[in-house]
Amino acid sequence: MGMESKMFSYSEVSAHNSSEDCWIIINSKVYNVTSFLNDHPGGDDVLLGQAGKDASEEFEDVGHGSAARLMLDEFYVGEVDPALNRPTTTTNTALAPAIDIKHNSPKSNNKFLYFLLALTVIVFGVETGESAT
Repeated sequence: MGMESKMFSYSEVSAHNSSEDCWIIINSKVYNVTSFLNDHPGGDDVLLGQAGKDASEEFEDVGHGSAARLMLDEFYVGEVDPALNRPTTTTNTALAPAIDIKHNSPKSNNKFLYFLLALTVIVFGVETGESAT
C-alpha cells in the first residue's frame, strides 16, 4: 500500500447506507461491502444494520478470525478522518446501542444467532478436521 488512502468524513460514509450502496467503517477503515451482502455468512441484514456506520465494535464482538480480516482488504476504499465531522450529537440515535431494542425484531435476533452458530460450527469443524488428519 504505497499510495495514500482516500479520506472520508463520517457524513460521507453515512450516505452509503442501502443494499445498492453499502459502506461500513471498521477500525477507522472504510469498506464498500455492497458486493458481499449476499455472501455474508450472517446474512445481509447484519451488514445492512451497520450500513454507513462504524461497525468496529460489532465486528470485534462477533470474533471474526484472520480469514474475515483478510477478506476486508478486497472491500477497502479508504480511511475515515476522525477530524472530519465525527458524529457528536446527543440524540438517542447517536448514543443507541448496536442493537436498537425498539426496532429489533425476533427475526433479526434469530439471524444473528444463526450466524454465531454457523461460525461456531465452522471453527470447531475446522479444528476437528485438522486434528483427525
